[in-house]
Amino acid sequence: MNVEDFRDFCLSFQGTHEGMPFEGFFHNSRSILVMYVKEKMFCFFDLDKFDSCTIKCDSEKIDSLKNEYSSIEKPFNLSPKYWINVEFNGDVPDKMLKSLVADSYQLVVEGLSKKEQKELEKK
Repeated sequence: MNVEDFRDFCLSFQGTHEGMPFEGFFHNSRSILVMYVKEKMFCFFDLDKFDSCTIKCDSEKIDSLKNEYSSIEKPFNLSPKYWINVEFNGDVPDKMLKSLVADSYQLVVEGLSKKEQKELEKK
């Protein structure tokens, strides 16, 4: 999967938008594209490198995913209890990667208030 296809896939979810909140910070993080539902992150990746993405994950599934796939690791600078880093072009098939991103989106939606969830349904 290339960067454009992956970006389009992430933006295909209801109420999703993108941003680059780290542009003014560290030199290494200027090209980080973050995918949001409402104002909550569910996925981010480096546009320049496009070698991995970081996504939210059900904490009960993380250990088994890491045992099954060598290209799933703990995230950089986020809680490894709730987030994973998935290397592209590793042993995670594209179909599984898309499923993990969809699960991440759903976890974030479930954490939104009822009002915010209803607003998403209207869009």
